[in-house]
Amino acid sequence: MSLTTKYNPPRYFMPLFCLIILAGLIYVGIQLNADLAAVPALNMIPLAMLGLALFIALGFEFVNGFHDTANAVATVIYTNALPPHVAVIWSGIWNFLGVMAASGLVAFGILALLPIEMILNVGTGNGFAMVFAMLIAAILWNVGTWAMGLPASSSHTLIGSIIGVGVMNQFLAPAGVVSSGVDMAQVIKVAKALIFSPLIGFVAAALLLLLFKLLIKKPELYQPPVGETPPPLWIRGMLILTCTGVSFAHGSNDGQKGMGLIMLILIGIVPMAYSLNHAMPKDDVKEITVLASQASQILAPNHVQMNPAQARQIVTTYMQTHEATPELRPALAGIADDVGLYLAQKDSFDNLSEAQTKTLRNDLYLSHSALKSMDKAKLLNDLSEEQRTTIKAYRGQLEDATQFIPLWVKVSVALALGMGTMIGWRRVVTTVGERIGKAHLTYGQGAAAELTAMVTIFTADKIGLPVSTTQVVSSSIAGTMAANGSGLQTATIRNILMAWVLTFPVCVGLSAGLYWLFSQLV
Repeated sequence: MSLTTKYNPPRYFMPLFCLIILAGLIYVGIQLNADLAAVPALNMIPLAMLGLALFIALGFEFVNGFHDTANAVATVIYTNALPPHVAVIWSGIWNFLGVMAASGLVAFGILALLPIEMILNVGTGNGFAMVFAMLIAAILWNVGTWAMGLPASSSHTLIGSIIGVGVMNQFLAPAGVVSSGVDMAQVIKVAKALIFSPLIGFVAAALLLLLFKLLIKKPELYQPPVGETPPPLWIRGMLILTCTGVSFAHGSNDGQKGMGLIMLILIGIVPMAYSLNHAMPKDDVKEITVLASQASQILAPNHVQMNPAQARQIVTTYMQTHEATPELRPALAGIADDVGLYLAQKDSFDNLSEAQTKTLRNDLYLSHSALKSMDKAKLLNDLSEEQRTTIKAYRGQLEDATQFIPLWVKVSVALALGMGTMIGWRRVVTTVGERIGKAHLTYGQGAAAELTAMVTIFTADKIGLPVSTTQVVSSSIAGTMAANGSGLQTATIRNILMAWVLTFPVCVGLSAGLYWLFSQLV
């Protein structure tokens, strides 16, 4: 199949698609209205900012659908395993299920790249400048590469935008004021995943195709499609299965990027509704009280209670510099004491003022981040196994209280991805299907590429690392072309590599410049 010719889906396709989108939007609207009804009414300015920020955040996921989701359907379309309209709907369903099954590890792992003070003060003018700068920079680059038909990475784009904001935040800090840029350890961890995943995809897909040829002696598997004739049933089933896996994995991994950004927006604008997990069971809230008291004694037995503001500053400075001082443990113990005393009077996170909500959320988030960092730095190795288990349990409850994603957020992200795929799939699918190799994609190549991408993305999702679906699928197809001796179209490969190389510096520069501009206006 060639998409250079016009393709017309059945008449029922668009009405059905629009009906699904409308139903999803109605659900999101009802849930959002219910959340806002439980807090004091917003005036026009915060409400307008909330609407604009959500629109831009979902716009990022919409554009993500152009790029990343389209890759999942490229092989089934070009091997005639599924008609384009069926492939898009099928992929959309499994993307939706993947988004709904997402754990949130990737979402909050990406947000951890941001300077700690920006996360704690997301509801300030600089916090809004940060969010808008990141989103607009990412959208501009994604739209530009899509217009050129280049399968660029939405993950690279977003992470580059985050780094740009962090760098500019450090540059703008007043003299003598401690300010963190980005967590370089986390940046290196994420960068390794993004750099090596396409290389792994290339090699693994090539080897898998060779393994297919060794084990599966079916000549039809290694033939390109003839006209628009579907492949044999068993091959068709294999291709649909791998497309399903990639779609689900993409929803589970890539969908989380938008979720994290939306949660940042909601926490900043409507902290009373979204700063703390109001769905957390009362027993778990009570357990935080117990664990906070235990953690306090473990970290600093018989410590002298320090001023809460001083304790928070000591812990914040540690997160900015990653240099532990003797005051760090007593400060964390002091914050735990405050948390325990406060929650001892409560059995839920309801009925708090906005100031109380912000303070409690920041205490919980700051404690969780610091304890996690200390554990990685082996600063808690002097504790007994029982004590470390208690600290781990405390961290887990703090994470549940502050790092959560409402169901309607997942639904809205899934809808945005689906809409983006529906509208913008053709350009990137054409590049992946026709312009990477010199010969038409065979059934075996499609299956090997998609299976490799599925396993790679699933693995990354389980360990909380973001990877680029675009780059993994593109490199996997390139690997099968090389293994098959089909040859590669050097011009396309050069353009893809150029987009890969330029994404980081361009997005860093764009977001840094936009953050500077917006911070001057607030």
